[in-house]
Amino acid sequence: MSNNGSKLKFIDIFAGAGGLSHGLEMAGLECILGVEKDKFAAETFRLNHKKAAIFDADIEMLTESKLLSLLNGNKVDVVVGGPPCQGFSTVGLGNPKDKRNFLFKEFIRIVKITQPKFFVIENVTGILAKKNEKTIQAIVHFFNQMGYQLDIQVMSADHFGVPERRRRTIFLGSRINASITFPKAIFNTNIKTNRGEQFIPPVTVGDALKDLCDEKGKIHNHDLDLAQIKNELDLKRLKYIPEGKGIRYEKDEVKYLPKKLRYGIDWEKLPEGRFRQMKYQRLDRNSVSPTIMTHRQNYYHPTEHRYLTQREAAALQSFPNHFIFKGPMSSQWRQIGNAVPPLLGKAIGRAILQMYRESNLVQKNQLKKNQLQRIKKNEVGQKRSKAFNYKKELAL
Repeated sequence: MSNNGSKLKFIDIFAGAGGLSHGLEMAGLECILGVEKDKFAAETFRLNHKKAAIFDADIEMLTESKLLSLLNGNKVDVVVGGPPCQGFSTVGLGNPKDKRNFLFKEFIRIVKITQPKFFVIENVTGILAKKNEKTIQAIVHFFNQMGYQLDIQVMSADHFGVPERRRRTIFLGSRINASITFPKAIFNTNIKTNRGEQFIPPVTVGDALKDLCDEKGKIHNHDLDLAQIKNELDLKRLKYIPEGKGIRYEKDEVKYLPKKLRYGIDWEKLPEGRFRQMKYQRLDRNSVSPTIMTHRQNYYHPTEHRYLTQREAAALQSFPNHFIFKGPMSSQWRQIGNAVPPLLGKAIGRAILQMYRESNLVQKNQLKKNQLQRIKKNEVGQKRSKAFNYKKELAL
C-alpha cells in the first residue's frame, strides 16, 4: 500500500495475456495499463483486466503524450514487462537494426517517462549465458545511472506453488531501496521450522487438473474435441506410454512400444543418440509439469489418450479457472505458453510490497532520527539560553 492507503499502481509492457499482471494484482498491486500489440492477447488482457487501460498497437506508437493520456493522472509506481534484452550490448549503442535492441530501449523509454519506484524485467534463463555478459553489464550500468539498484535472479515457478518446472530470469530494480529483496522459495524445497528443516512438496499436475471449474461451475477454454489425436499411428503409440513417461532414447522405444509401432530409425545417427525433445510425453499427476510451450503437441494427458486442453495447460501455468482466453486455439496456446505464471508474479509482487514497506520504515526512522537531532539541538540551545540568563536567575 502507498502512503495514502491506495494500491501501488503498475503498467505492463509486452503484457501478452496478462499472467504477470494477474499475479501482481493477486499480491495487492493495481494494473492501470497494459501494452500488447497482438490482437488476441490484447483481447484476453482486456477481458481479464477490466479496470486497466489497454494500448494494442506497436509500442513505438505509444508517444509520451498518448501514454500520459492513458494514465489519466495516475502516478506509476512499477513498470513490468518482458522485453528482449540480447540486442542491448552497450549503453546507448548496439546494432540499430536489431529489433530486440529496439524493444528493450522502448522499455527504458517508458521507465524514463514514468519514473517508477520499481521495475521488473522477465527473460529467458539464456540471457545469463557467457555470450550475453556485456549485455547484462550494460543493463545494470544503465539502470544504475538512472538511480536504480538492480539485482538479477533465476526463479523457478515450482518454488512458488506453480505445478510446472519453469525457470525465468528476473531483473528487479528499485530507486527507493538500498538493496533488492527476492521472494524465497516456499514449495518443492526445504523450509526451516521450529522442528528443524521440513520439505514442502510441490503443487502437482494432479492437484492442478483436479478441478477446472470456475465459481459458477463452468469450464472455460476446455475444447475436448480439439484435444483428440487424429493421427492413428500417434494414437496407437500413445496408448502404450505409461503415465509420466515418453520416448527420447532407443531404450524407451524398446521398453514401451511393440516392434510394429517402432520408428525404424538408426538411433546412432541421431545427434547424441536421442530425439531433441521427448515424444509422447505423458504428464505425471504426482509431479510437476515440464515447461508449458506455445503449442499442444509437446504434452499428453496423464491418463487419457489425448492432448491437453487450453484450460489444462493454463491450470499448469497457475492461471485461475475464471481467467478466460480469447482467440483461436493456436493463439490461446501461444498466450498460455508465453505467459509468466500468475503465482510467480504474485511472489514478485509480494517482494515489491515488502521492499516498499521497508523503504517507508527507513524513511520514518530517518525522520525520527532527524527529529531527535533537532530536539537535541533545541535542548542544547535552551541550556545555552539559560546559561546566559544566570545573572537574572541569581537576582531572583
